[in-house]
Amino acid sequence: MERTRREGRAPSLGPRRVPRATARQVHARAHERSGREEARAPPPPGAPAAPSAAPRRRKRRAGPLPAAPAALSRRGGRRRSRARREGRGGGGMGRGPRGAGRLLALLLLLGLGRVATGAAGADDICAACHEHATCEQREEKKMCICKYGFVGNGRTQCVDKNECQFGATVVCGNHTSCHNTLGGFYCICLEGYRATNNNKTFIPNDGTFCTDVDECAVSGLCRRGGRCVNTHGSFECYCMDGYLPKNGPEPFHPTRDATSCTEIDCGAPPEVPDGYIIGNYTSRLGGQVRYACKEGFFSVPEDTVSSCTASGAWESPKLNCQEINCGRPPEVQHAILLGNPSSSLGGVAHYVCQEGFESPGGKIVSVCTEKGTWRESTLTCTEIITEISDVSVFNNTCVRWQINPGRINSKIVYVIYIKGQRLDPMESVHEETVNLTTDSRTPEVCLDLYQATNYTVSISTAPPRRSVPTTIGFQTAEDDLLEDDGTFNISIFNEACLKLNRHSRKAGSERMYQFKVLGLRRYLNNFYHATSFNFTTREQASVVCLDLYPATDYTVNITLLGSLEQHSVQMTITTAPAVKQTIANISIFNETCLRWRSMMTADIEEMYFFRVRGQRWYQKEFAQEMSFNITTSSQTPEMCLDLHPGTNYSVSVQALSSELPVVISLTTQITEPPLPEAVFFTVHGGPLPRLRLRKAKEKNGPISSYQVLVLPLALQNTFSCDSEGTTSFFSNASDADGYVAAELLAKDVPDDTMEIAIGDRLYYGKYYNAPLRTGNDYYIILRITSEWNKVRRYSCAVWTQVKDSSLTLEQMMGVGLGSVAAVIVLAFLPFSAV
Repeated sequence: MERTRREGRAPSLGPRRVPRATARQVHARAHERSGREEARAPPPPGAPAAPSAAPRRRKRRAGPLPAAPAALSRRGGRRRSRARREGRGGGGMGRGPRGAGRLLALLLLLGLGRVATGAAGADDICAACHEHATCEQREEKKMCICKYGFVGNGRTQCVDKNECQFGATVVCGNHTSCHNTLGGFYCICLEGYRATNNNKTFIPNDGTFCTDVDECAVSGLCRRGGRCVNTHGSFECYCMDGYLPKNGPEPFHPTRDATSCTEIDCGAPPEVPDGYIIGNYTSRLGGQVRYACKEGFFSVPEDTVSSCTASGAWESPKLNCQEINCGRPPEVQHAILLGNPSSSLGGVAHYVCQEGFESPGGKIVSVCTEKGTWRESTLTCTEIITEISDVSVFNNTCVRWQINPGRINSKIVYVIYIKGQRLDPMESVHEETVNLTTDSRTPEVCLDLYQATNYTVSISTAPPRRSVPTTIGFQTAEDDLLEDDGTFNISIFNEACLKLNRHSRKAGSERMYQFKVLGLRRYLNNFYHATSFNFTTREQASVVCLDLYPATDYTVNITLLGSLEQHSVQMTITTAPAVKQTIANISIFNETCLRWRSMMTADIEEMYFFRVRGQRWYQKEFAQEMSFNITTSSQTPEMCLDLHPGTNYSVSVQALSSELPVVISLTTQITEPPLPEAVFFTVHGGPLPRLRLRKAKEKNGPISSYQVLVLPLALQNTFSCDSEGTTSFFSNASDADGYVAAELLAKDVPDDTMEIAIGDRLYYGKYYNAPLRTGNDYYIILRITSEWNKVRRYSCAVWTQVKDSSLTLEQMMGVGLGSVAAVIVLAFLPFSAV
């Protein structure tokens, strides 16, 4: 009965319910923890465990969970046992007579139990903490606090705290990714960055951060021709100088893009009309090609350079070659241009000084140069001043004088002014002007003067010549003869006219004179001109003009007829060349022959004087000069000259009866150049020696270039040296038709020798010197080209015959060095492995 009462009172005790509720909660928490542990993902390999005592943000490592369920089970058992005992005791107390005493004892025990229950309650609080909580005493109280990395009340709830919710940059720093774990987290650097602690994961509480990875430290990352540029968190690839991107963009990434860098090859350079390339060159980046104009063409500037650019194309050459045309020759003061000279390259203009002028330094010429301008002569025509001296009188009425020595060979016209004061008052004044033409250094003239007269004679040269006039005074002798004694004298009047002066002062008597004229030309053996006639006059002074040929030496005999005494006078006259040109319509035929028409009377023999001058603009030391005469009576003469090929000539033709020559320019065409000096030999499967090239002499015209031709052996019977169909190596799909391997301009070939390696992979001119295909048979030919005035001539010589072609010496040397290098590497590998 007492037990029953105890058991009936026990449920009324409020503090006894707490352990049972806590046990259910603990069971629920255990179930929840089991679920969490099953759902928890393990950290990645290498992830560090959270430190046990991390300051601030560091989580404390969770220890083993307390055995709360077991403790709670034991306490629950004790309570149930105690309840049963109290029930039994209560039942007894209710049923026994000693109930009041027992009740008092029970109350006492209950008071003690309350004290004991208060002590046991503190232990129950710590035991009731959540598995992710710790029991801590604060202000003399025990309480459950969630561990670092968890949030909740510590007893019923401790939920994982997601530190990464604020963002990786805030939690881990720049260039990171944040990874949450149960009760913790860890950081990983993004691709392209690495942790400063050199670990894959880190927690940034020790100063670790992510720094950029220099991917470019690894060579070859951007493949051949690529250049690596590091960026923040990555890298970019660019093509190096001398390479261009193909099949993709630039910049590029080798794992993302298919871009490849190919070496820049500008290929064959652009051609310049009427220009050529100087020397050899490479078509790689930075390669330079120098241009110049061909012979007969010029440009300003004279040459120019084209470079292979980074875009894979050649710069556009600025050379503008124009055909040389110097135009009309320049004027030379006081000089006359002879003929119509050629205005092309090498044309020569000849000048003669005008009358009264001379060129003391020699002949005046101007040459058409390669710049398209005339090279003017430094010589000039200076005025001739004739000095007249030593004037004297002889034979009463004749005057003689001298002129200064000089270069004058032509005839001079003198003006003789006569003024006389006669003593006879009937005719007191005598004035007259006489002209005399002569080339003599000591001219003389007999004048028609009055007797017993005081004369003043002034002598000067006729324009355009200049002189200082010279004057002489004298008195003629008296003559007492009143009758005509038949004496007379003859003076020259205007070259072909004679003045007959009778000495008698008695007018009116008629006299007859016989003239006999004989003319010869010293340069013509068969030429003579003879004539005779009678002349009757009553005049005291008569003028007789003769019909004379030009450029002829005449002897004139004048005899008085009908006189008992023989009176005769002989004098000589030299006629000047004809002012009118006697050569007309001169032309060229058969390249070296001349034909013209003579203006002379038919069947009159004429002598022609030839002066030939030849020059070559491409050969400064070359000069050809020759002079000769021909005599013919034909009115359409012809003359063929012995001239050199490839030469500019100036031909002067003068009829000796004419005053001026006719000048004509002609150019002879070039002929085949000399054969190349090449020693033939045959190569069977061995390496090719270097080609030794010797410069040829420019005998038949200017040599323009030297070419090396590679021809299949099968074409030896069909190849023509003057064939211009041979192209470059890249122009043919195969070398079955042959190709030009190299072209060297004549100006680039030294005077002695130079060597060329066949197949050296260089450009010579616009032609690529490709290696020979191994195992094939070839002819290698050396060809010389001569070009001038748009005419080309060739000469060829076979240099070598190649059968079963092999590598050149340079290629064999390269292969040998590569083999040696390979052997060295292979020998070094075992030591490297050790």
